[in-house]
Amino acid sequence: MNLIPNLVANAATPAAEGFLTPEVVLTLIPAAPLLAAAVIAVLGKPLLKERSHLVTVAAFLVSFAMSLVLMFQDLPAVATQTAPDVVTSAIDHDHQLTYGPAVVAPIFQWVDIGNVNVRVDLRADAISAMMLVMVTGVSLLVALFASGYMHGDPGYPRFFGAVSLFVFSMTMLVLAPSFLMLFVFWEAVGLCSYLLIGFWFKKPSAAAAAKKAFVVNRIGDFGFILGIFLIWKNIGSLTFADVLGRPDKLEALATQSPELVTAICLLLFLGAMGKSAQFPLHVWLPDAMEGPTPVSALIHAATMVTAGVYMVARCTPLFVLAPQAQVVVSSIGAITALVAALTALTQYDLKRVMAYSTVSQLGYMFMALGAAGAGKDHATFAVTAAMFHLFTHAYFKALLFLASGSVMHAMGDVIDMRRFSGLKHALPITHWTFLCGAGALAGLPLLAGFWSKDDILAALQTAAEHSPYPQVYKLIFVVAAVTALLTAFYTFRAYFLTFHGPEKFPEEAGHHPHEATPVMAWPLRILAVCALGIGLLVGPLTHWFPDNLAQTPGLPHHEAHGMHFGLMAISAIIALVGVGVAFAVYVKGRSSIDGLPGKFGPLHKLSLNKFYFDEIFTGAIVLPLRGLAKLSFAFDQLLIDPIVDLFGAIPRWFSSIPRVLHNGLVSSYAIVMFTGLLVIVLFALQVLAG
Repeated sequence: MNLIPNLVANAATPAAEGFLTPEVVLTLIPAAPLLAAAVIAVLGKPLLKERSHLVTVAAFLVSFAMSLVLMFQDLPAVATQTAPDVVTSAIDHDHQLTYGPAVVAPIFQWVDIGNVNVRVDLRADAISAMMLVMVTGVSLLVALFASGYMHGDPGYPRFFGAVSLFVFSMTMLVLAPSFLMLFVFWEAVGLCSYLLIGFWFKKPSAAAAAKKAFVVNRIGDFGFILGIFLIWKNIGSLTFADVLGRPDKLEALATQSPELVTAICLLLFLGAMGKSAQFPLHVWLPDAMEGPTPVSALIHAATMVTAGVYMVARCTPLFVLAPQAQVVVSSIGAITALVAALTALTQYDLKRVMAYSTVSQLGYMFMALGAAGAGKDHATFAVTAAMFHLFTHAYFKALLFLASGSVMHAMGDVIDMRRFSGLKHALPITHWTFLCGAGALAGLPLLAGFWSKDDILAALQTAAEHSPYPQVYKLIFVVAAVTALLTAFYTFRAYFLTFHGPEKFPEEAGHHPHEATPVMAWPLRILAVCALGIGLLVGPLTHWFPDNLAQTPGLPHHEAHGMHFGLMAISAIIALVGVGVAFAVYVKGRSSIDGLPGKFGPLHKLSLNKFYFDEIFTGAIVLPLRGLAKLSFAFDQLLIDPIVDLFGAIPRWFSSIPRVLHNGLVSSYAIVMFTGLLVIVLFALQVLAG
């Protein structure tokens, strides 16, 4: 059971002595990618050029190594209290010690005005350490892949600078000790996403996709910041220790004003809906595939889009007091998972299939998080199921995106599955690594996705038995099972269309497509191994994942759940049926697949056109707002501007009277002087006569 921690801790112990104190380890995790971003910004274009990736890879390697030290050495030391000095905090030292095992590194005072005291500090506990290992590990592999994939691109240094900045922002988000810092870096990862989606900004579709992602996320962020304001107003603090680490205060607030707690949870969840692409704010993620494929693998599959899941899991002590909010979370997750899976059934763009799959799997995670509505006794198991799927999904979905990128790279940037087929012989490494990822995503027995999906189904079944809303959770369970069947089908539809059938290449690929270069192939191999075995290794084999995550501060204590053999059998049957149907349709019946759209008619068209969500949003929101903008412009031009111009014209009118006297003619000036002299003489004569 302690196999993984012992192996890593033994390897890390010599390095951690002396200089690498826990505070230094914690600081190096975000500092290394930040330094890389700064170095590339200054030296990338004039000096580093095609070597810019070396700085990024080195920084990510440091962050990953430090994350392992934190996970397997520093946090266990805190948990066993063998090193009580590990925990240091400038926020509230005594309270921090009681708020579960955590490593805290004070950085600096940000704001200190009256009662407002805001510090920038770093805090890591079990759940954030797990996120750090996943984020930095996947980032390292994606950066290695990108060094080959992006080779020759004129924006090469800019790409790695932006990726480094993103990883800094993502690690800071995970290490945030307060809602305020969380929100700051929540926005920072959104900015980096905008920069990377629109990396090829001269391409109109990429620029439009970047703007779409940025605007849609602002809708969710508006709810998120309102929720934060409500927390500040009613609790008086934004630190996790004060808000989530004081269950007595939260329970008193929930007893006094349950509607308020529900409102806070729903507003926080609205932020998660935007960042994690949940219905109806999911429309930005498929379009984000306009960015480079490594960006899709890193940001829009494994890291940034999981920030919403992480945030809701972190806020479990709050959400567990609002069962109505939990039902909403799970229901939105179910709708998202089903709608995205139905959409993926008919897409021909390989990357978009993976994008809709990501949206669907994020829905799975929220289904599990909402299953915490079964009560405190079952909340930790539900959260563990969600985070376990987040963890396994990061590896096999990053693999699928990178393998799709390898296909795109070999096919001359063509990604339409109708234009190529039978690639398993031309691209053998890409083929078998994609197959490993597809099997894990489909939930085939013993692969990574099988174990985490089984836990989600078990959490939903538990919620159906113990929640105040059993019928709702039963329906959500059915949706989860149907979505699992659809997932297996569309995943292997993409696999069979791409790698099986007659060998066919697009003209852009040339006479013979090239396999991934070694620097691209090795990340695929490593991720493939993770897709095959990481779920079994950290789950049923060692129980490391649930045992470790249970130490997260704020999660209620619970008894360990055993194996769910009945659900495992159902999951296996569902996955095998989905794969079997895909095989029958796209391998055995390949000659007749051109007639499938006609057989399903409007249903096929509905799925192919993404349920017309873009058109609905355009008609219901974009066009009315555009009309309002034009009306406002006309109002400004026809009414406001003339009024302002009128007031500006009055001085001009008055100034025109004396202006006629100053025309630049000497004769005119002589007449004026003579007239003036005459007036003076007449005035003087009148005075003398009087």
